[in-house]
Amino acid sequence: MKKNLRLPIALQQAIYRSLRHHLNLAAPLFDDPLPEPSISWQQRGTTAGSAWLKEWQIRLNPVLCEENQQAFVEQVVPHELAHLLVWKKFGRVAPHGREWRWMMEEILQVKAERTHHFTTTSVAGQTFPYHCECQQHALTLRRHNRVVRGETEYRCRRCAHPLHLGEFKASKTETSDS
Repeated sequence: MKKNLRLPIALQQAIYRSLRHHLNLAAPLFDDPLPEPSISWQQRGTTAGSAWLKEWQIRLNPVLCEENQQAFVEQVVPHELAHLLVWKKFGRVAPHGREWRWMMEEILQVKAERTHHFTTTSVAGQTFPYHCECQQHALTLRRHNRVVRGETEYRCRRCAHPLHLGEFKASKTETSDS
C-alpha cells in the first residue's frame, strides 16, 4: 500500500464539488440548512468509503480514490452522503434500504449501488498460507494473529478439518488420479 499518499488538489476539489452539489440537491428536504459534512481520508482496506453518522463525516479511501477518481466523484461521495442524509431525515433505518435507495435515485439522481467493483489489489492486506486436508486457504493478518494467540481455530467449510499454517500438498492419490 502507498504510504503518505498526497491526492492531487484537482481531485480533492472535484470531491468537494460533488459533495456540495449533492448536498444542495437534498437541501429542500430539510427545514434548516445542513452543515457540510467533513471529509476524512482515513478509510483503509478495501472499503471505498464510509459514513460516520454522529460525526457528520465521510471517510474516503485515498488509494482507491486516486485509482478510481471519476467513480469517487460520481458514485462514492453521493453514496456516503446519502447515508448521512437518510440518518438526518429518517433516523436509524436499514443502511441500503428503501429510504437510502430513494435518496440516491430520486433526490441525488445517482444510481443506487450498494458496493463498488474496484480492483483492490493495491489495498489488499497481507495474507498467510493455511491448508486443510483438501485445499489451500489464505487467512488475513487478523485471523492469523488470533490463531497464533490461541484464541480460535478455523476449519475448512468443505472438509471441516482444522486449518494449519503452511502450503497445501496434494496427496499421491489425488495427483495420480488426474
